[in-house]
Amino acid sequence: MSTPQLDSFAFVAADTPGAKESAARLAALYGQTDLSEATVVVALGGDGFMLQTLRDTMNSGKRVYGMNRGTVGFLMNEYAEDNLRERVAAAIAETIRPLEMQAVEENGETRTALAINEVSLFRQSYQAAKLRILVDGREQLEDLVCDGVMVATPAGSTAYNLSAHGPILPLDAPLLALTPVSPFRPRRWRGALLPNRSVVRFEILEIDKRPVNAVADNVEVKSVASVTVREAPDTTATILFDASHSWDDRILAEQFRY
Repeated sequence: MSTPQLDSFAFVAADTPGAKESAARLAALYGQTDLSEATVVVALGGDGFMLQTLRDTMNSGKRVYGMNRGTVGFLMNEYAEDNLRERVAAAIAETIRPLEMQAVEENGETRTALAINEVSLFRQSYQAAKLRILVDGREQLEDLVCDGVMVATPAGSTAYNLSAHGPILPLDAPLLALTPVSPFRPRRWRGALLPNRSVVRFEILEIDKRPVNAVADNVEVKSVASVTVREAPDTTATILFDASHSWDDRILAEQFRY
């Protein structure tokens, strides 16, 4: 009988002393494999560093196991140095499907970027943004006046989307959250849940008077004329969660927090 192949680890760390020290200790215990050859990337930091690591490993086939050495760790597992191989072997794998943003600038140039959490539009000045929203080519809101609006993935639904009172989505839900930020008109519109196959288009009205910026995670495009958002069709990353504290457990607990 053949012996099961052990996972090889590449330890990567956020740019903080605590994360770097932890990476060095773990590498000494389990060995450090070159990132290009490792089967598992162990990310040490907070949620922001996890997002960066997931972007770096898109479509690579590598699995990402995070341990919290930052200030926010919703996407991270608890930090511990013992039994790492056993924890990774027993971990639950979840597939992350990012959004693709196509932002058209005022000069007609198009910028494309991926977002694991959300694509957001924000007013650039003291004037509220004024937007037209189309879903799959059909107008749904003729005139939304707001501070901003976003399309969030299930992975991003517990981040800025939740702060804007958007819904929390299970990671395997085939849905996207369309959530306004401080809507002024229509004042009572609280957003929508859309199938993940939907294509959402935002058209900026009164561009000169009410400039708007678009952001896909950490990529910002200033003074956009329109923004189209859809789930990227052929791009995925894999994240690992401890079986004792799965993503479903975290989502359930978050919904009952008060």
